[in-house]
Amino acid sequence: MTESRPLPRRSLQTRLALFYAAGIYVAGIVVLAVVTVPLVGVQSTVPARSSAPGTITGTGHGIGPHQLLLGSALALAVLIPIALAGGWFVAGRFLSPLRSITATAAAISAGNLHQRLSLGEPADELTELGGILDDLFARLQASFDAQRHFVANASHELRTPLAGLRTLLEVTLADPDADAGTLRSACQEALALGEHQERLVQALLALATSERGVTRCDTLDLARVVRGVLASRRDPAAEKGIDLAEHLTPAVTAGDPGLVESLIANLIDNAIRHNHPGGRVEIATQTSGAQATLTITNGGPVIPDDQIQRLFQPFQRLAPDRNSRRDGYGLGLAIVKAVAQAHHATLTTTAPPEGGLAVTVRFAHPSH
Repeated sequence: MTESRPLPRRSLQTRLALFYAAGIYVAGIVVLAVVTVPLVGVQSTVPARSSAPGTITGTGHGIGPHQLLLGSALALAVLIPIALAGGWFVAGRFLSPLRSITATAAAISAGNLHQRLSLGEPADELTELGGILDDLFARLQASFDAQRHFVANASHELRTPLAGLRTLLEVTLADPDADAGTLRSACQEALALGEHQERLVQALLALATSERGVTRCDTLDLARVVRGVLASRRDPAAEKGIDLAEHLTPAVTAGDPGLVESLIANLIDNAIRHNHPGGRVEIATQTSGAQATLTITNGGPVIPDDQIQRLFQPFQRLAPDRNSRRDGYGLGLAIVKAVAQAHHATLTTTAPPEGGLAVTVRFAHPSH
C-alpha cells in the first residue's frame, strides 16, 4: 500500500496576491471602460480653408473602433504585471505579522516557553491573536513549571521512605548479633514505612483522579455524605480530644460521588490533623438559593493570608517541620481544589485571626 502524498498547495500570499490582483485588474477594466466609451462619440477637428474670406470650416473624423480596441488591449496588457505586483506587495504587508507569529510559535517549545510574540502596534485582529497566543504560552509555561515542581516533590516524598527502608534493612542484616526480636522489630518498622508509601501513592492517585475530571454525575446529598465520612473519623478525633460539631441540613447537588466524598474526607482529615489538641471542628451543610453549600471550620495555628492559596498546591505545608510528619503529605487541600474545579464549584477559604481555617465549597443545584 503506497503512502498518499499531500497535494501541492499554493501559499497564502500567492492566493491573496491573485485575489488582490484580480480586484485591481477588474477596477482597471472599469476605469478604462468609463474613460473609453465617451471617446467613441468625440470628433476630431481638422481645420480647412473656406472660399469665403474670414471663415474656417472643419471636417470631423470619429475615433475608430480599431484605434480604441488597440489602445484598450495595450492598457490591459500593461495592467496585468502592475496588478500582480501590487497584489503581491499588499498581501506581503498583511501577512508580515502572521509570519512573525508562525516563526515564533514554531521556535517555542517546552524548553523556552518564556518567549513571547509581543506584536505591539497596530492594534488589529492579528495583534489580538498574538495577545491570545501570548496568554496561552504563559499558561503553558505555568503548567509545565507546576508539573516539574510536582514531579520533583513526588520523587522526594517517595524517595525518603525508600531510603529509610533500605537503611533499616542494611543495618539489620549487618548486625551479626541480631536475634528474632530485633528482626521482628525491623520488620514492623519496614511495614510502617511501606504503609507510609502506600498512603502516599493512594493520595497521588486520588489527586490524579480528581484532576482527570468528573466521569459520572449522580444526584447526592452533601449532608448524607458528610455523615458517612464522620462515622470513620470520630475515633481519631476523640484520640486528640477534638470535638466534631455537626450542623447538617439537606444540601442536594449533582456530581461524582467518589470525588465528592474524597473532597469531604480530605477537608475533615485536614481539620483534625492540623488542629490543636482539644480543639473543635464545625461541619455545616445547607442549601442557599441555587447552591448546595459545605462549610468546615477548624481551630489550629494562625495562617497568614498570603499563605492560604499556597496550601492548595501539591506538597505544600504551613511550616517546614511538617515535612517530617507521617500523618500528612501536603496533598489533601490540593485534592480538594482539584475536585472543586472538576465540579465547577466555588471554593472560598479564610483564616480566622484566632487561628485555623474555614473552607466553604458551593456546588450548583442539580437543576442548574
